[in-house]
Amino acid sequence: QVQLVESGGGLVQSGESLRLSCSASRNLFAFANMGWYRQAPGKQREVVATITSGGGTWYADSVKGRFTISTDNAEFMVFLQMNNLKPEDTAVYYCNQNPPSRYWGQGTQVTVAS
Repeated sequence: QVQLVESGGGLVQSGESLRLSCSASRNLFAFANMGWYRQAPGKQREVVATITSGGGTWYADSVKGRFTISTDNAEFMVFLQMNNLKPEDTAVYYCNQNPPSRYWGQGTQVTVAS
């Protein structure tokens, strides 16, 4: 069974933090590079952070220094620690392989109020 389940979003004030979690099925997670993506209203989905199976990370310039991606390989989990959130971070956040598979979860809404 293929599964991606994101959680942890919410409504926060500018400058606050959130930690997103993603539970992935083994067949999507094992030995794969993973990533967090986001889609704001009226915009295309974009990748914000990726992590290789070896632990190497990459961040979009817009989140560099504020977001941290990590994994729990034993539990097939991917996390995104988001600090110093800004209103422009408002979006639905998704996790997936990198590059993304054709399977997408429902995402988790992050709303940052100014």
